[in-house]
Amino acid sequence: MRNFFIKKKFDQYFLQDKNLAKKIVNLLSLKNYDTVVEIGPGLGSLTHFLLQQTGINVILIEIDNKLIFYLKKKFSLSKYQIINKNFLKWNPEEYSLKKFAIIGNFPYKISSKILFHILKYHQYIPECIGMFQKEFVDRIISKCGNKSYGRLSVLIQIFYKIEYLFSVNNQVFYPITNVKSAVISLKTKNIQYNNIDLLLKCVKIAFNHRRKILKNSLQHFVKNAKLKELPFINKRAEELTANEFMQLIKKLSIGGI
Repeated sequence: MRNFFIKKKFDQYFLQDKNLAKKIVNLLSLKNYDTVVEIGPGLGSLTHFLLQQTGINVILIEIDNKLIFYLKKKFSLSKYQIINKNFLKWNPEEYSLKKFAIIGNFPYKISSKILFHILKYHQYIPECIGMFQKEFVDRIISKCGNKSYGRLSVLIQIFYKIEYLFSVNNQVFYPITNVKSAVISLKTKNIQYNNIDLLLKCVKIAFNHRRKILKNSLQHFVKNAKLKELPFINKRAEELTANEFMQLIKKLSIGGI
């Protein structure tokens, strides 16, 4: 039966360990929000335990029509509880969601895109519990000075406290994966930051020219600010911590660009 649902284009690997599914759902704090959005519920391993949580509204976002039909029948879901949509095109503002958590066994091929989409709406998302490829997790928790440290590492670490929770055996999936997996927790730092476009552009440019010091990589981006007065301007992007990037952006915002 499981083979009937598998579509390679959706990068589907179904979690089949009930104890692990329960463990992942129980990681949610269920504080400061009343809605949990599950991305790519698949055959409903996490969904089963999410729906047992009291006082929590559960919304599923699933792109696969076959799985939509299966999940509706299995859990008797209303049309308001399941959305047939690509998460990367989903806008929580259209559903009047204020504060909600994200959970999921995420498709590994689009992990970066998923996190960038979460960052786009970070002010609504105080918490995320997710399973990713371990190699990808190692990248986003990487610290400055490491080769794996990059644009996404910086941005996630600016807005969220990341906790590596545990590794996952590839035998718990169907079909069995060829890579190691890990579960992480993202909890908001409640940063009030309005100039996110400037932040995204600056970090992107800096890492696109990661071999250059910032004074050179940002010279065409920064027009009015005095580069020599900026902190860390003689460092490369990979040498700056997330907090130092924030200080850099604040200085650029004050000085003008």
